[in-house]
This record gives sequence, structure tokens and C-alpha cells, in this order.
Amino acid sequence: MNDVALKAPKEPGPLAKVAIDLGPLVAYFAAYALTKNVILATAVFMVATAGSILASKLLHGRVSAMLWFSGVMVLVLGGLTVWLKDATFIKMKPTVYYLLVAGILGFGLWTDRPTLKMVLGSSFPGLSDLGWRKLTRNWAFFFVAMAVANEAVWRTTSTEFWLGYKLWGAMPATMVFMLANLPMLSRHGFSGEKPEDVSLPPQG
Repeated sequence: MNDVALKAPKEPGPLAKVAIDLGPLVAYFAAYALTKNVILATAVFMVATAGSILASKLLHGRVSAMLWFSGVMVLVLGGLTVWLKDATFIKMKPTVYYLLVAGILGFGLWTDRPTLKMVLGSSFPGLSDLGWRKLTRNWAFFFVAMAVANEAVWRTTSTEFWLGYKLWGAMPATMVFMLANLPMLSRHGFSGEKPEDVSLPPQG
């Protein structure tokens, strides 16, 4: 029994979760700020993403489904960006990511399968089934809106403006939306006491 307990995956602390989830994005923005070369920055992004996946496995014994999903997206579309030297693919990556996630969440609602609960269940202790359905619906609509916003920004502005939007627009919007859901979560049984108890979905 003790051996099983010792082998159980260790849950990452808040700082480790932030470093693993957001570290690649920080590396991406830093690389672009230093080089002004989106192709090179994308290559750094890919390496940092692979590093986050490896760090999660080594430090915590597992890699979350969301990190795997985001990592595959980065490596595939980032790889096309570097190979073809065309930033279009990495700019489209958030759109594809948001729409795929929204589709998965929507399919889960339609088939009555708690997709979001399976991924984030430990982050929302006590949340009722109705609360999970409402949270899933809210995130699905939010991701569709984010996909539309990303398309509008990258197609009509410069690469530098698009990167600024991702840092100062998309990321804060995700955090604000997460916090805006807390009152609803509390009404449906969520027992978390602090905003930092809530997991932030990985960024597109």
C-alpha cells in the first residue's frame, strides 16, 4: 500500500504549473523581442514546448492531456512554419487550437460525456454535474470567440501587433473569463476558496 502511494504522480504546485504551461510562450515572446524573427522565435517555441512536456513527465510522472494536445499543435504547425519559412501556420495555430477544443467540448455536451471534468476534475472539487455542463458550455463559446478574434487580428495586422495581442489581449482575456465564472461555480458546489485554486487552460 505504501509502495503504491509512493509511486503516485505528484501534483505540480502553482508555480510549477505556471512554468510548465506558460514557459514556452514566455520563451516565444522573448525570442521574438530579441531577434524580430518570427521563424526563429517559432523554433524556440517548439524547443521550449518539448522541454515543458519532458519536465512535466520527469518532475510529476505524467503529462496532462491539455499539454499533450497543445504540444502536438505547436510541433506540427510550428514545424510547418519553420520548414516553409511562412509565419501563416503559427499565426493560424491559435485558431485551429481554439476551434478543436471548442468542438471537443461541444461534442462532450452533445453526447453527455464530461470531457472538461475528465481533464480538470481535480481543479474544481465539489462542482455539480450541472456546474460542469455550464462551465463546459461557457468555455466552448469562449474558445469560438477567441478563434474569431485571432483570425481578425492576424489577417489584418502586423506580426508584431499579433504577438502583442496574444500577450496583452488573449492571455488577460482568458484569465478574466476564468475569474468571471467563479460566482457560477460557487453556486454549483465548487469548494475552492481562492482564484489561484482554479487551473487556467493552456493558451492557444
